[in-house]
Amino acid sequence: MANDKDSLTKRFMERPEVFADAFNLLIYDGEPVIKPSELKALDTTEIAIPYGADSEAAPEQKYRDVFKSRVAMMDGRAAYLLLGVENQSEIHYAMPVRNMVYDALQYSAQVAAKAKAHRKEKSAAAEGQKITSGEYLSGFYRNDRLIPVITLVIYFGANEWDGPVTIHEMLEESDEKILRLTPDYRINLVSPASLTEQQAEKLSSDLKEVMLFVKYSKNKAMLLELLETDRHFKSIDVDTAHVIKALTGTNININKSEGEVDMCQAIEELRNEALEQGMEQGMEKGMEKGMEKGMEKGMEKGMEKGIKGIVSILRSMNCGNDEICEKIMLTYDLSREDAERYASAAV
Repeated sequence: MANDKDSLTKRFMERPEVFADAFNLLIYDGEPVIKPSELKALDTTEIAIPYGADSEAAPEQKYRDVFKSRVAMMDGRAAYLLLGVENQSEIHYAMPVRNMVYDALQYSAQVAAKAKAHRKEKSAAAEGQKITSGEYLSGFYRNDRLIPVITLVIYFGANEWDGPVTIHEMLEESDEKILRLTPDYRINLVSPASLTEQQAEKLSSDLKEVMLFVKYSKNKAMLLELLETDRHFKSIDVDTAHVIKALTGTNININKSEGEVDMCQAIEELRNEALEQGMEQGMEKGMEKGMEKGMEKGMEKGMEKGIKGIVSILRSMNCGNDEICEKIMLTYDLSREDAERYASAAV
């Protein structure tokens, strides 16, 4: 199951419009500065021999989930940026170290590439070109510059990320004098639980629907309200539906031959689940109070809470009094007179 989630989210984040959307939120507060057309997919394998090492040094090899370059014209010159995404369906408790290694390997690879280019230039250059001993030893010249690397972690779980986000959080040492001299590294993290409504509104791709669906997946009533009020959920892209289904376990009927998925069936099932969840929660709360004040009174309170949940949800669905009473009678085996009394008290 985890492999399905990983492969689906990886393919989802490879889509240029989704990838650009995520980094525009991270870097530019949702402004569409990075254009999908500016992105070019790169090899996700990171291989580097630490610069200055001899030929016997063992190379380090890691695999990113998604890695792209961005080239844009700024002030009359080409500006380069390297962007990586790490998808997580589960919390990775060593993520700061993992990402720091990815970024360090990429910078090391850039240094190695500069050194290789300089060796070629030197062999083709005219006699008399001078470089300093430091430039010769490192292969990296005084005026050389590196391309910035930004790695984004997208956690697709509904729970809060409770793992560390910095190297310092992972250290045993707490002495400020030691920490002050110990380089830190902070991950860039986006997760459904931490995504605010204001941030979600700044997303323009299907990433918005995925993040919001996951965010509310544990609260059926709130998820149902989202699906019924947000027009973008009426029909969604097939690949997006697969991602949502895998991440949340929601029963979505997906027809691969069609380009979009009708969410009506899923919404109807969520209505029923929301009713059941409301009744269960009401019964649980009533039973908790009943342990203190007597089982009979607790059952009564539980039934009242459950009926209140049913009435609230059915009223939001524009159901009439007769339909509401019928549902209460069937659920709790009550007479119509008692059902009407409970329904009136729940308003």
